[in-house]
Amino acid sequence: MKLHRRRFLHLAAGAGAALPALSLAARAQSYPARPVHVIVGYAAGGPNDTTARILGQWLSERLGQQFIIENRTGAGGNIGTEAVVRAPADGYTMLLVSSSNAVNATLYEKLSFNFIRDIAPVASLVSVPNVMVVNPSVPAKTVPEFIAYAKANPGKLNMATSGNGSTTHISGELFKEMTGVELVMVAYRGGGPALIDLIGGQMQVMFEPSISVIEHIRAGQLRALAVTTATRSELLPDTPTVGEFVKGYEASQWYGIGVPKDTPADVVAKLNREINAALADPKMKARLADLGSVPTPMTPAQFGKHIADETEKWGKVVRAGNIKAE
Repeated sequence: MKLHRRRFLHLAAGAGAALPALSLAARAQSYPARPVHVIVGYAAGGPNDTTARILGQWLSERLGQQFIIENRTGAGGNIGTEAVVRAPADGYTMLLVSSSNAVNATLYEKLSFNFIRDIAPVASLVSVPNVMVVNPSVPAKTVPEFIAYAKANPGKLNMATSGNGSTTHISGELFKEMTGVELVMVAYRGGGPALIDLIGGQMQVMFEPSISVIEHIRAGQLRALAVTTATRSELLPDTPTVGEFVKGYEASQWYGIGVPKDTPADVVAKLNREINAALADPKMKARLADLGSVPTPMTPAQFGKHIADETEKWGKVVRAGNIKAE
């Protein structure tokens, strides 16, 4: 892993390496000359897909070529990732990278690819806080009250997840490890079915992206106890962070763009510039804010380091919890 990590950071740092000025300028100016496919490893309608479609629309209008979103579902996003790994390294196949890719590197023991080795980082997009939400029947209204309630009822509270190894799962695992509470993990095939049972009262708690739960919170169907990011969310400004009560706790969904390794550096650089321009656009920022997303512009090298750091962090959680892929 250390060798792959070093190679990954080296590739990221090299994304801006100079090529002969004329060829660089010509290729960068002509790209994209045909439609670009953006592969999303999850079903339409979820936060991954929503983020990709918002970006794809902006890039299509900006660059004058279609950025087509393709959903290649299955195996926790690995089918979509493998499709990009196997694609030509020409900038016309992109991957919607997410925090799941960092988790999957440890969660799946036998992948046909190595994410850090085979995908070159292009740009970070956004960070999305998970929200610790409970069914209103749960008497706790704060994180300390929930911890006390859970410890008074060990093994009696069900925690819904959108699948083993999902970010909703590992956010809960990290919470369990750091607080010592005993929760019964119940894995669903996606966040939608899990939320239905949480609202229905069969589940008591869930750590779900703000995009998915904000309307249920506003409607009073769920109670927000805390957000999982290091700072409070503008979408829920009065909701504290978990870390305000559990020192050092931090977890979030994040999204970015990657391409097959060996994609030309000038193409990576142009995509990075255009994506960062999108994240600075006031209308784009407002649209993302409505979903609880916080723009996180980075260089390819910075995004590469972020991926490597997250892969290491969540690898420890997966191993400590002995979490296995479904």
